[in-house]
Amino acid sequence: MSVLVVDKPVGPTSFAVLRRVRRALMRAAGGAGRAPKLGHGGTLDPMASGVLPVCVGEATKVIPFLLDADKEYLAVVRFGVETDTLDATGRVVSEKPVGELDATRIEAALVGFRGEIEQVPPMFSALKHQGRPLYRYARAGQTIARAPRRVKVHDLSLLEWEPPDRARLRIRCSKGTYIRSLAADLGGQLGVGAHLTELRRTASGPFALAQALSLDDIDAWVNEGRDLPFVSLRDSLAHLAAVTVGDALAVRLARGQAMRWDEIAPATVERGPLCVLLPPDVVIAVVDRTTEGAVRILRVFNVG
Repeated sequence: MSVLVVDKPVGPTSFAVLRRVRRALMRAAGGAGRAPKLGHGGTLDPMASGVLPVCVGEATKVIPFLLDADKEYLAVVRFGVETDTLDATGRVVSEKPVGELDATRIEAALVGFRGEIEQVPPMFSALKHQGRPLYRYARAGQTIARAPRRVKVHDLSLLEWEPPDRARLRIRCSKGTYIRSLAADLGGQLGVGAHLTELRRTASGPFALAQALSLDDIDAWVNEGRDLPFVSLRDSLAHLAAVTVGDALAVRLARGQAMRWDEIAPATVERGPLCVLLPPDVVIAVVDRTTEGAVRILRVFNVG
């Protein structure tokens, strides 16, 4: 088993999705053995749907590299209404007329949100302050000062303007980008306020919706005795640069022995993360480069 790409529905939490997938995998195994170790490659809020990579067994080691990967979303923003959560699940805190808002004004405002931007994380988020998630402070009516974070928006486009107050956007962005915050900031830039009403993740790292199965599909495949379409470790790390090594270097990596970066990496790859393979496409490790030019092992995979 490796990575199963799930099309998460609106409603359940990401952890609820994991529980349902675990039950399906246990049924597929006839209920025998221990429950498989599972993790996901990037939380989706209950109101969001779309690509949720579910990593099984040894593939849970790839989770950090999926969290770091770029994501792509389709979002619907409603202007003129602000909520405390910055999305449709929250309490309305402000309403303003949208006036002559149109596609031209929105297109002009989007320019300032492309490239590297700064975002203040929302209070209703799982980021922690003094060991407690921010949403707990928010629910208690407290506001905690949050430092802005730099994120990168690779692509931001207006797909459709739906008068009088809704816009459909496509966003491709770096890790750590809050689409709720982007929607609220866009509304602030236009002077009318806004919140996020729909969010669908269409890609996460190397995974896309075309690979994803719904939860009902997964249950149906298991009930029919069909093999689930797991994505291999190699394909799950396809967004990383890769290099192939021989048996001797593979043994040294597996043992955690010291080695120089230039022993394994071509000159064109100056830093990691770097996926290290044995022929033809067996993932044995993910490594990075230290400031001193040595190999730092991030993960070693069991290829036995």
